[in-house]
Amino acid sequence: MSKQISVIGTGYVGLVTGTGLADFGNKVTCVDVDKTKIDMLNHGQIPIYEPGLKELVDKNVRERRLSFTSEIDTSIKEAEVVFIGVGTPSKENGEADLSYVEAVVESIAKNLDGYKVIVTKSTVPVGTNRWIKQAIIEKSGKDTFDIVSNPEFLREGSAVHDVFHPDRVVIGYESERAKEIIQDIYKALYIIETPFLFCNLETAELIKYASNAFLATKITFINQIANFCEAVGADVHKVAKGMGMDGRISPKFLHPGPGYGGSCFPKDTKALVDIGNKYNVDMSLVKEVVSSNERQKKRMVEKLERLVGGDLRGKKIGILGLAFKAETDDMRESPSVVVIYELLKRGAKVIAHDPQAIENAKVIFGDRIEYADSEYKVMSSSDAIMILTEWNQYRGLDLEMAKKLMKGNIILDTRNLIELQRAKELGIICEGVGRK
Repeated sequence: MSKQISVIGTGYVGLVTGTGLADFGNKVTCVDVDKTKIDMLNHGQIPIYEPGLKELVDKNVRERRLSFTSEIDTSIKEAEVVFIGVGTPSKENGEADLSYVEAVVESIAKNLDGYKVIVTKSTVPVGTNRWIKQAIIEKSGKDTFDIVSNPEFLREGSAVHDVFHPDRVVIGYESERAKEIIQDIYKALYIIETPFLFCNLETAELIKYASNAFLATKITFINQIANFCEAVGADVHKVAKGMGMDGRISPKFLHPGPGYGGSCFPKDTKALVDIGNKYNVDMSLVKEVVSSNERQKKRMVEKLERLVGGDLRGKKIGILGLAFKAETDDMRESPSVVVIYELLKRGAKVIAHDPQAIENAKVIFGDRIEYADSEYKVMSSSDAIMILTEWNQYRGLDLEMAKKLMKGNIILDTRNLIELQRAKELGIICEGVGRK
């Protein structure tokens, strides 16, 4: 039986989750205090770029299963299940900022008028769901609700696929009544035999952090191996392939590059270190992953500086790719942000292209850099090019055209998209990560 669901927060997690729940047959209201965002959604505009999302939103709005509002009080009162899908960004010290979660808790407590299941979809530190339960009881004077921890594992760029084909669904719960309601909400996934993992609240919270920290560690490890390959003349792709053939390791996330970024890995690794400190548990491995990842981003600029002869002052550097990964417009913690600031600090002039992230880049850099509407305009009169995002259109770059358009002949391919031999034949000095 379909449920009346309120999803609070229409950012990446809230909007994708709410739309997916609606497509499962539930009646979903997505709520946000940002009225501009709600107006956009009510006019058929999607505030984030995610392949396939607009079509899915339009379908469920048309079929009256999905709606958008800024009326949080009404939405909570009408809902049987309330999903918390607001952001938990990093504070300066790495601690997760729970101020948005706290605001939602206030609203839930104020509008608790009967039994409800409160589901935390946001990534929150271990112990947060216990705190949410206690806070609602204290503020409302009622205990007519249950708390569920249901962390998300959506990959940006593949989120619509992940909603319908998740590797697993993690449910942290305390009450059988709440468990049955969540099972009912996700019944569409039971039909396709999706693995469900039921556990306590703390375990569910930690699964999310542990998963992201491990993947971040794997990326950082292969980046360090790539740097080693450059020093000794090995090929990181062959090394990674040899490692990935071992079933215990697998080839996933063994792709060298300029460092990880995005909305999850940076903040979750920092938060895990902070949580470890609070519980006096050694998280030195994850702490080093965070530090090493930042060094990797700056190392890309140092590589370019060496390639151009040691001085970037006055050099025109073309940047191909601004988003932290392909198929998204997300620039949160993107390697491009660190790289561009470092280039500007060293006196370089920067012109950049990205198929989706230009508008987000303008918010960050303003007029300190130039923006191009094609990859070839970036190349025009550039002394050197840096490829920072693995967009498919960069894989097929016309290197002959690049040679003609560029003032210099240097390409630093941090995603290893270009065929080095072909570049060499054309007289282009091309260097990747972990290969020469």
